[in-house]
Amino acid sequence: MTLLVLLCLLGHVCNLQVSAAPANKAFKHLQSALKFWHISDLHLDPTYHITEDHTKVCFSSKGVPALDPGVFGDFLCDSPYQLILSAFSYMKQADLQPEFIIWTGDSPPHVPKEELSTDVVIDVIANMTHTIHQFFPQLPVYPALGNHDYWPQDQLPTSENAIYDAVAKLWSPWLNPEAVATLQKGGFYSLVIKPGLRLVSLNTNLYYSPNQVTVNMTDPAGQLQWLQETLELSRQKLEKVYVIAHVPIGYLPYAINTTAIRESYNDQLVKIFRNYSDVVEGQFYGHTHRDSIMVLLDQQGKPVNSIFVTPAVTPIKSLLEPFSNNPGVRAYLYHPENYGLLDIWQFYLNLTEANLEQKSDWKLEYIMTEAFDIDDIQPHNLHELALRFQQPQSKDFDKYFNHFMGALPPPGSAVTDPPALPPPEHVTLSCPACLSPPTST
Repeated sequence: MTLLVLLCLLGHVCNLQVSAAPANKAFKHLQSALKFWHISDLHLDPTYHITEDHTKVCFSSKGVPALDPGVFGDFLCDSPYQLILSAFSYMKQADLQPEFIIWTGDSPPHVPKEELSTDVVIDVIANMTHTIHQFFPQLPVYPALGNHDYWPQDQLPTSENAIYDAVAKLWSPWLNPEAVATLQKGGFYSLVIKPGLRLVSLNTNLYYSPNQVTVNMTDPAGQLQWLQETLELSRQKLEKVYVIAHVPIGYLPYAINTTAIRESYNDQLVKIFRNYSDVVEGQFYGHTHRDSIMVLLDQQGKPVNSIFVTPAVTPIKSLLEPFSNNPGVRAYLYHPENYGLLDIWQFYLNLTEANLEQKSDWKLEYIMTEAFDIDDIQPHNLHELALRFQQPQSKDFDKYFNHFMGALPPPGSAVTDPPALPPPEHVTLSCPACLSPPTST
């Protein structure tokens, strides 16, 4: 099993003050680099509405009474349309002059299978596609399919189907004919988005553990071979590559020794990304709804790749989870010449406050480099940060953990006080011995 260094920044809970930098300083700083937005896990619930019967606020709560529903949503429900509109409105008014948007999947809500159909899933994806286009008519958007972007959910196939056909048509204004063709056949694509910069959108749902369609397949849809050939061509052309997908590689941030995709596929992907670490400048995922960062080590233990998982727009959690995430959107800064990644700027909406005031007030949550006093978000700096987390009584680890537990849980949660801070060793539990070079791939 290939090992990854896992940093769970988990800055998705309420009222976090990660950086003291005022907004005007933040936006001034943004002007010195190119940037792009990352959105993920919109999970629109068209049934959301405020009613006195909290069991009927949204289908996505599956009959569990909503906690404190308001105009922008509830922590037991997926996104009302008003929440998604507020996120896009903020992104537009922030006027960061982004070069493009990456959108890493999952438009439909978390509802029982019988509440959806192929046509409904297509309609929801179309709704989100058209909404994004209305807000950003001139901005390129590069999507990836999520495990909910299919019916039945998770069961994404290895060949052409109605949903692949539909998204290929919906997203064709943002892509080129070659990308549309592979999207239609297998749900993945690549294209050059700037001179010397290629974007690869993978369908990692083919490798997702609940996907029964691909069980025992060596290379579903031929995507692994296609990825290797694509990266080899980029190496020959001296291109850099950004990889986007929905389900991330590596260990989950909230489970021990558990990968989101099947371990055999995870190992194959990690081997490819190691072999082409000189080409791949960054990897960007969604799916977990949590703010996480991983660092890929080569066989000698050298950090070679930065991997990012963005928080979700939807605030949904299960009844048993003590914490949820406030809705989040993210901007990345990158170098205009070599496309190296420089910083993360995370924005969030305090859902409780927005519902009380009936007004959305999206805010800067943290600036990665300022929050952890690092120069940039290149692999060696993130690896050094992980080492700082390992130190006994690490203040950096305290800060990291406080980003996760630093606010009260959502209203109605059974947990009223944050649990005691665990020892710094906790950060390695998801990745035992991950600071040592792996012995196999």
